[in-house]
Amino acid sequence: MITFRLLISPVVLLLVCWGLQASATSLLPVSPQRMSAVAESIFHGRVIDNTVKLDPASGRVATFTTFKVLEAVKGEIGKTHVIKQIGGELPGSSVRLVIHGVPQFETGAEYVVFMPAPSSLGFASPIGLSQGKFDIQRLNGEAVIINGRGFASPASTNSAQTAVKLPSAVELDQSPARADAVPLADFLQNVRGMAKE
Repeated sequence: MITFRLLISPVVLLLVCWGLQASATSLLPVSPQRMSAVAESIFHGRVIDNTVKLDPASGRVATFTTFKVLEAVKGEIGKTHVIKQIGGELPGSSVRLVIHGVPQFETGAEYVVFMPAPSSLGFASPIGLSQGKFDIQRLNGEAVIINGRGFASPASTNSAQTAVKLPSAVELDQSPARADAVPLADFLQNVRGMAKE
């Protein structure tokens, strides 16, 4: 009986820890209004570098993403801005730290990013993780914001739980190519207004 309990205990512990890890990155939707209000900084930028290395402050694997700031929307932002996120794969090594939910940024791509204040060790990920990272693409020559969660009117979304609700001024006319896209200029204008509320 004791041997059976000793065998079952590690299995139960493993399942409990796995369940806790899986729930650690489950997030409720965060509205653009809420993100705008709580963000320390909001900016439109282009990624010019991604470097993964051991962070001297924490000793952990960290990804340092450098943005060329194209437009500061809120907060004190310089011409370039670096965010430090936990995780990444050390080059030339088998050392890899994966934190599910932490967004990744592609070099050369443009984003609008909603950032909280960094932690005491300098780590910061966008507010709501991927929710605070908005991809910019060009559709018919126009810069549009896309985050894959549906900016369209509530009637056209599959789930009110996952759709981002924007003021009617930024709801996309359904005639353009994508229903989850919003013109960048309109989005930034509304974010500025929401950040001041």
